[in-house]
Amino acid sequence: MAGTRKLGKPTDQRLAMLKTQTTDFFKNDKIVTTEARAKELKSIVDSIISLAVKESKNFEEVEVKVIKAKLDSNGRKVTEKVTSKNGKEYLRVVKEEKMEKRQKDMPSRLNARRKIMTKINKVKDIDLVDKLFNEIAPKYEERQGGYTTILKMEPRRGDNSKMAILKLI
Repeated sequence: MAGTRKLGKPTDQRLAMLKTQTTDFFKNDKIVTTEARAKELKSIVDSIISLAVKESKNFEEVEVKVIKAKLDSNGRKVTEKVTSKNGKEYLRVVKEEKMEKRQKDMPSRLNARRKIMTKINKVKDIDLVDKLFNEIAPKYEERQGGYTTILKMEPRRGDNSKMAILKLI
């Protein structure tokens, strides 16, 4: 007997669907789907959150020298006129050096970040991996698993399939 539900789809379609639903779940913190899909999704989401919780504090603060364009009061880049070797004038952006504190991931956290990126899709607006490590994982540090819950709903109107809400506890 197979270890996962087939959900009536070929393997590649099923994995793509679960990856998309996982992404939508982390984007919205809940998802409405069929009961079988919710049960399958729960194990994936719980494993991702437990990995994020385990590695959430595994980084160090590092001072980094950063060279950036200097900005004026309106937020535009400051430029200066410069003459080239052959006598032509052009505008060059003025740059400034700053020291910034940044987080440097330890190797195991970097590996965890890469594992999570294979299980979710990339989203334009937000960085879901950072959301996992910085917002979701600190909430569940004291918890030993069971980060999500399945709430059963009334059947879907069109085909009478069992529906459920999967959400964070």
